Amino acid sequence: MKNIKHLKIYFLLIIFLANIFYISPIYALNSREDAFKRALDLSSMGKFDVALQEWNIYLESYPDDAAAYSNRGNVKLVIGDIEGSINDQDIAIGLNPEELDPYINRGIAEEASGLWLLAKNDYVFVISKDSKNFSAMYNLANVEGSLSNWERSRDLFSKAAEFNPGFAMARSSLALVEYQLGNIDDSEKELKKLIRRYPTFADARAALTALNWSRGFLGKAESNWIAVTELDPRYSDEEWLIKIRRWPPQPTKDLMRFIDLK
Repeated sequence: MKNIKHLKIYFLLIIFLANIFYISPIYALNSREDAFKRALDLSSMGKFDVALQEWNIYLESYPDDAAAYSNRGNVKLVIGDIEGSINDQDIAIGLNPEELDPYINRGIAEEASGLWLLAKNDYVFVISKDSKNFSAMYNLANVEGSLSNWERSRDLFSKAAEFNPGFAMARSSLALVEYQLGNIDDSEKELKKLIRRYPTFADARAALTALNWSRGFLGKAESNWIAVTELDPRYSDEEWLIKIRRWPPQPTKDLMRFIDLK
């Protein structure tokens, strides 16, 4: 009887431990989804240092998750680790070569390093798989502009805006390239349409400021610029305008000349 009693206790102990350490498939799935969502939410909120830590922890447990690598790569890019960002996108592509987002994300990181041709290859690949991918078209248009292929850049911005009519930045960029090419009337028409639809769109107002000043309409330029300074003061920073926003040289020069008058 004593041995039977001890045997019962032994089995109860095993059952107790199993209940502690066993995680049902449903719980495991929820736990994984929760961890992914937590890291993604932190990324979306701009808490990049904490988000990076969460992605690191998540990937230690789930190293087969291509989307997690791509998202961590995006966070690394924001905090300035461009090489790490490209490496994470490489891993994501290796894990799931059919998913297109990592190619776009890698292209953006390559652009940040001035690797125009590598970025171009990634965007062209995405478009070859998805001919209406407006994100890839928009980014490729920026690359073509950086390579001074302005007509090709204009065509791509136009397509990006066509495939996503609400893509205001693509339409503003299209107007800026028309400005660069000397098609001032077309540029002005597009910028005015944008401002009527999006009165607080700083990019279009800044571009129209430069265009009005270049045509000698100082009062109109002043009026738009007042709105710009209230909406987004970064437009007075020439380095930001060229390297981050990626304006073409002619509108950038005209805007800086207008600002210098002040």
